[in-house]
Amino acid sequence: MGDTGPCGPCTEIHFDRIGNRDAASLVNNDDPTCIEIWNLVFIQFNREADGSLRTLPAKHVDTGMGFERLTSILQNKMSNYDTDIFMPLFDAIHKLAGDGIQPYSGKVGSDDVDKVDMAYRVVADHIRTLSFAIADGSQPGNEGREYVLRRILRRAVHFGHQKLKTKPKFFSSLVNFFVQMMGDVFPELKDNKKKIQDMIRDEEQSFENTLAKGYEKFKKAADAVKENGGTVLSGQDAFILWDTYGYPIDLTEVMAIDYGLTVDKEGFNASMEEARQKARNARNKAGGNSIVMDANATAQLRNQGLGSTDDSPKFVWPMEHGSVVKAIYTGSEFIATASDYEDLGLVLESTSFYAEQGGQIYDTGRIEGSFGTFNVNNVQVFAGYVLHIGSFTEGSKALSVGDSVICKVDYDRRTLIAPNHTCTHMLNFALREVLGDHVDQKGSIVLPEKLRFDFSHGKPVQPEDLRKIESIVNQQIKDELDVYASEIKLEDAKRINGLRAVFGEIYPDPVRVVSVGRKVEDLLANPENKEWLSISTELCGGTHISNTRDAKAFALISEEGIAKGVRRITAVTAGCASQAMELASSIDCDISEASQLEGAILEKQIASIKNKLDAAAIPAARKADLRGMVSKLEDQLRKAKKKIGEQNIQKAVKTAMDAAEAVLSEKQPFCVTHVDVGLDTTAVREAVIKVMAQKGLPIMLFSTDEASNKAVIYAGVPPNTPSGFKVLDWLTPSIAPLKGRGGGGKNGVAQGQGNDASQLKEAMELANNIAAMKLS
Repeated sequence: MGDTGPCGPCTEIHFDRIGNRDAASLVNNDDPTCIEIWNLVFIQFNREADGSLRTLPAKHVDTGMGFERLTSILQNKMSNYDTDIFMPLFDAIHKLAGDGIQPYSGKVGSDDVDKVDMAYRVVADHIRTLSFAIADGSQPGNEGREYVLRRILRRAVHFGHQKLKTKPKFFSSLVNFFVQMMGDVFPELKDNKKKIQDMIRDEEQSFENTLAKGYEKFKKAADAVKENGGTVLSGQDAFILWDTYGYPIDLTEVMAIDYGLTVDKEGFNASMEEARQKARNARNKAGGNSIVMDANATAQLRNQGLGSTDDSPKFVWPMEHGSVVKAIYTGSEFIATASDYEDLGLVLESTSFYAEQGGQIYDTGRIEGSFGTFNVNNVQVFAGYVLHIGSFTEGSKALSVGDSVICKVDYDRRTLIAPNHTCTHMLNFALREVLGDHVDQKGSIVLPEKLRFDFSHGKPVQPEDLRKIESIVNQQIKDELDVYASEIKLEDAKRINGLRAVFGEIYPDPVRVVSVGRKVEDLLANPENKEWLSISTELCGGTHISNTRDAKAFALISEEGIAKGVRRITAVTAGCASQAMELASSIDCDISEASQLEGAILEKQIASIKNKLDAAAIPAARKADLRGMVSKLEDQLRKAKKKIGEQNIQKAVKTAMDAAEAVLSEKQPFCVTHVDVGLDTTAVREAVIKVMAQKGLPIMLFSTDEASNKAVIYAGVPPNTPSGFKVLDWLTPSIAPLKGRGGGGKNGVAQGQGNDASQLKEAMELANNIAAMKLS
């Protein structure tokens, strides 16, 4: 087994391919002629970090047979990869390989100089693993076994590109062939073919987006090491490849070997631990530290004859519950009496407190007795023992094992949590109804203020579908359906048509079934009834409302992607849902009122509504509708602006041309006038250019905005104007009374703006005087 963790003695079956000899010395000696085909490990110890063995509280046998090895024996092949399990797959891979790549030849070790045969084996082995794992319900991800799948997928893609010179998306294209090859024996491959292909393709494409950049980063770091005479790639560089480019550490080690380098694994682990510690510190800062009972602690209780905590009273509420203290835990040891510990854990004989599990947050409240009061701020369960974590209130006396106590759960808080949990079930049902049977729960959190639900789905959920999902849940609330729960045999529960459970979750036997709208007894009486597909039925140990009407309302606040193929919905119920709907209606009214406005006032109101809408926690489908309404308002504003702009141009040009004709009739060589188009610089500029082009006359136009007391000014001097009369020499001093400044001058046109339009008359008089003096 591993260097640390569960282990024990084992028995193994080995097969001697040669036969008629004493092969004892070849056992576990890396000799291909003597291979292990079966193994049984009697798990009974835990190997600690110091090498010592600690007896496990529960023991079992870990057994397994090697299918591929047995096949190689039956087909008389020296390698698993030479059997008909792999050879057809190698041929399919070769068809996808680049020019000049030879077919698989079975070379290993030093004989496989360019590691091409190794790449064939990696790609073939990994497409098998991923296809079967995804067909069984797993998927690549960021944590645990899901990250194992992501690592091997990226390893296969890397070897395909670097050693076999394959093209993008080659790996997912192998799914068709593999399903055709193995689907008759494993029908789940055929049933899930599209899901397998889509999931691998998305993951492959995601990694290919950073593959080249990551490899360049690796080469740059590796070249730097070799240039400096080194042989070890730093742990920090390896961590950056993992953190930024998605390269698993084992893949970096393979690449390093190709470069004649090793990787500082300790440095990588140190960088990884530093990143994890930062994340832990952030979590602790947000939620505080908590006491944890490890396997040693729970085994100690078990050895003392203490049975698991009876937490069935949590389902009967609201009521107080009497119990007895069975253990007091400090986080490092059990003590008989306590009074002044800041953080402490109590194990009771029975409890009405809900321990955090199944996505539902823990209960809080108080434990009271003759000793005083113990405030419970966290409740966790460890190997069946419910640990009430908290501290004594000031003035409390000593509490001892054996003391009688009263559990007082904060039922006001529970009353907020329960509808969120029941609506999580109804949401799960509605998602399957609207999106399809491929929807599987990937996680959930049930809090007093909201619920959050993660589920498998390959693309964003459209607003219209969100509306349908929300409507289904609200209809069930309006229907006032009773919520039933019963504890039944796990085998019987699994027979119920439409039963929902979390993939990979280990459920107890018997198990609790929660059904919305039908008694569990009715489901068991005819478990295969197709009618049960139309109701929500789940395996669940959480606390729920007794009737859907207690949820009052449901609002689906947001839907987003959190990983490849995984979406997240956040929703609220009861008062929070009503508030969300009221806020949406309020914004709707704001938009309706704004539609009656015009110009700058409308523009300002649109900006205010958009800010309010972006920050609003309102139903997601409704938010999409409101954004559409705001978009229409913006279109309305744009059209109005365009129309006003066109009118302003016409008005400014007419006013300027009329003024120009008037001064020309009086033999005046310039024109200074006012056009009433506000601060529309486009209109004023257009009018100046028109006069210059058609009348050949120097002109200066002023336009003002009374509300802001500002002015815009454009001046134009045609090229045929007597030399010495420059447009900026005219504009700059003319707008001084307006507290203005100007610029430009290209093509004889300059512009300016002023901050004191009350001095318009003085500015225009000054402009007239300067022009008259220069052009007389």
